[in-house]
Amino acid sequence: MTTVIPAPTAMHRTWQACLFGLLMLVLGMFAAGTAKAQLRVDISGVGATQYPIAIADFSGDPKGQLISEVIRADLTRSGQFRLINATGTTLDAESTVDHENWHSRGADYIAYGSITQAGGQYTISYRLANVIQKNQLDGVAFSGSEKELRRIAHQIADRIYEKITGVRGVFSTRLAYVVQKNNTHELQIADADGQNPQVMLRSKHSIISPAWSPDGSKLAYVSFETGKPVVYVQTLATGERFPIANFKGNNSAPAWSPDGQQLAITLSRDGIAQIYTISADGSGLRRVMRSPLIDTEPFFTPDGSGLVFTSDRSGSPQIYRVPVSGGNASRITFNGSYNISPALSPDAKELVYVTRRDGAFRIGLQNMATGAEQLLTEGPDDESPSFAPNGMQILYSSIQGGRSVLAVVSTDGRVRQTLSTLDGKVREPTWGPFTN
Repeated sequence: MTTVIPAPTAMHRTWQACLFGLLMLVLGMFAAGTAKAQLRVDISGVGATQYPIAIADFSGDPKGQLISEVIRADLTRSGQFRLINATGTTLDAESTVDHENWHSRGADYIAYGSITQAGGQYTISYRLANVIQKNQLDGVAFSGSEKELRRIAHQIADRIYEKITGVRGVFSTRLAYVVQKNNTHELQIADADGQNPQVMLRSKHSIISPAWSPDGSKLAYVSFETGKPVVYVQTLATGERFPIANFKGNNSAPAWSPDGQQLAITLSRDGIAQIYTISADGSGLRRVMRSPLIDTEPFFTPDGSGLVFTSDRSGSPQIYRVPVSGGNASRITFNGSYNISPALSPDAKELVYVTRRDGAFRIGLQNMATGAEQLLTEGPDDESPSFAPNGMQILYSSIQGGRSVLAVVSTDGRVRQTLSTLDGKVREPTWGPFTN
């Protein structure tokens, strides 16, 4: 099926462009470029705590080295692990670990395993040992085709991360983002490390505001293929899609409810942008509240009972909260005169947003209980923040060295990743959910 793509818009460049997504502004956002097949990852900084771990080469098949390398790369990207050199060392799943030897080499943990192949199917057995306590922390076997080996390696890295930190890993999750290649725009999804990109949409028109459904099976997005912004929902497995919001005026800013049964959207059908909810099948349109000024960029609270959103009702763009059922909105950002693009952490304890300070657009993080703010980035042109599903990192787009990139920063600001195409323009990122 041939589909379309709009060029991502920098939501903060002008408040009016953010709100209405004017086509000519969106089309002018990107210079021509050619995106490479996958995103390149650069890492800087380390976490406050680093766990020393050795990842031995998986034995039994040459593909075992790939498994080990993916696990090492995943843990390194988190900034929370210090890798002890184990390259060239192989242990199979039944090996007896020399705890004293690995401890003397500086490791507190060691991961190892084996891989076998029969009839085109691979079996990967993995073990994780605590060399201080001299016990096994984890052990499981996976099976899959050669194409699934990277996914299995990410799953092993997730298990290691969770067993050691107590927090669920996100290495096997996915990202969605928009890339411009010459005069064509592509909505892509990729693994969290930027590998295995897949084109979901390709068009000469613009696309903005992709949003994952809670189960990761669908994307909602805004397409300009008809000459105005229309909200579509697309099933990733089949490519099937339909316009869920194609009302008079502009249709924009889709956000899924936590149960996947409805979306919040922004419509200008009555002349000014206002927030509505609509069922996932396109029925049941309902206006959340009435405001004499702009309301946009809704985002559901994790319990589904409320929305945070951007409004200029105070005279400048700020972030507010309102019950989904409607009622009075309460302002929740007071630092700075320009705060937009809100997203709540999975535990609802933190709010991330784009803030303008001293002429630079930066990513801000606010504690919802205390109102304390931390500026996580330096700008000058950061946008579209999105929490990882475990709440430990934030994905956003940025301009670095004159190039558009995707970037990831830990919520304490200590660890940074840059995911970039070599030549293309990449924007509008959103981090996908956990999937089973």
